[in-house]
Amino acid sequence: MRLDSLADAGLIMDFSYVLTPFLAWLVAGVMKFTINSIKARQLAFGLIGYGGLPSNHSTIVSSMAALIALKEGIAHPAFGVAITLALIVILDASSLRRQVGKHAVAINYLTAASKASDPLRERMGHTRIEVAAGILVGIGIAGAVSTTLG
Repeated sequence: MRLDSLADAGLIMDFSYVLTPFLAWLVAGVMKFTINSIKARQLAFGLIGYGGLPSNHSTIVSSMAALIALKEGIAHPAFGVAITLALIVILDASSLRRQVGKHAVAINYLTAASKASDPLRERMGHTRIEVAAGILVGIGIAGAVSTTLG
């Protein structure tokens, strides 16, 4: 069987579906590290983690939803699944994890005098701007991959 025949039969996955979320993660991570380093005026290795601009989670899920829309069309069932997953992840990033961060601030305040435990990480979740930036970066990555790889 030729390579084209294997791909048409669904036996070989389109490489762009693997490349896109990886590139989205990489680009968002580098952007976040750069922005945090500029803000902190030093290399911001200690700020790597949850929170910050752009939202890695939003970038990754929106890149996949956009790639599916570009390659398969918005009428394809996979696009519906991708949008559903994206909405769940984005809502989690912007509401639930943000509330967890607020709780960490309160708990750290209440336990500040105690040396019994390390402080909780307070930087959790994302603002609407961080999520929107992640969505835009994800769509941009999907567009670039779709244009480049076809």
